[in-house]
Amino acid sequence: MPRNGDGDSARLDDAARAGWLYYVAGNTQDEIAKKLGVSRQSAQRLVSLAISERLIKVRLDHPIARCMELASILRQRYDLNYCEISPSDPTAASSSLGISQIAAGEMERWLRRADPVVIGIGTGRTMRSVADQLPQMECPQHRLVGLVGTTKTDGSASFYDVIMRVSDTVRAPLYPMAVPVVARTAEERGLLTSLPSIRKVLSLVEQADATFVGVGSIGENTPLLKDGFISDDENDALRRAGAVGEITGWAFDARGRLIEGLTNERVCSAPLRQPTKRLMIGVAMGPLRRAAIRGALTGQLISGLVTDEATAEHLLRR
Repeated sequence: MPRNGDGDSARLDDAARAGWLYYVAGNTQDEIAKKLGVSRQSAQRLVSLAISERLIKVRLDHPIARCMELASILRQRYDLNYCEISPSDPTAASSSLGISQIAAGEMERWLRRADPVVIGIGTGRTMRSVADQLPQMECPQHRLVGLVGTTKTDGSASFYDVIMRVSDTVRAPLYPMAVPVVARTAEERGLLTSLPSIRKVLSLVEQADATFVGVGSIGENTPLLKDGFISDDENDALRRAGAVGEITGWAFDARGRLIEGLTNERVCSAPLRQPTKRLMIGVAMGPLRRAAIRGALTGQLISGLVTDEATAEHLLRR
């Protein structure tokens, strides 16, 4: 659920969500409490608030009703463990604030758990925005683990490194992937990923209870190219090979199949399982990323999705 800074509006959002789960989806109050991460008493109060504020009539009279319907359909179509849709702003189609707030809200729910959890974190512009939406917290019982390298081959740091920012905000121990995103050679990749410190990080990734990643496109505006991790020639080669998207540096085609060879031989990121065996939530939206999101869903590279209404509508057109 997004946190928009307005307490009354956020509470109405929660009430509308609870009302939809109760009156439309047929959930019990215990089930609602579990899905929203609140007590049963809080769930009951939210359902009551949905009625008193007249959010519930014959249908849910609230903007997120269509979003929740789209999320439900996407869950079924792609067998997702988690899906949330943000309303689209027609005047700001490129703004990722809505999906960043939702993803931050879900990450916050994991961080507020009393029992220790391991949270995997990707990188990129959208994930940086997610980190910016998190509140100050004290979470020493949890561990944050990076999925992707933090440097370029020349040794310079990635501008969109996220895990350090999250750790600073929530005061949780972090385990960064202290290697380049893409090594210079396959042999160098093998050497780097065999280091004891990196093997420990990779092992921790496999224990992650929840993982949050961006879904990037492969094209003229490829994030990997813009951020200096791959060259123009390498980007062109990926496009010729059918690549449409990437997650933590791993390039894949329209059916979600990892591209053989090319830069994938040199990616130092944690392995991208297919199908994924953990809760891997992709956070992405927009026309440029539609093919990449569809490919990631089709290939079961992600098991969760946070996107906006317009992107969800597009994903369900065929």
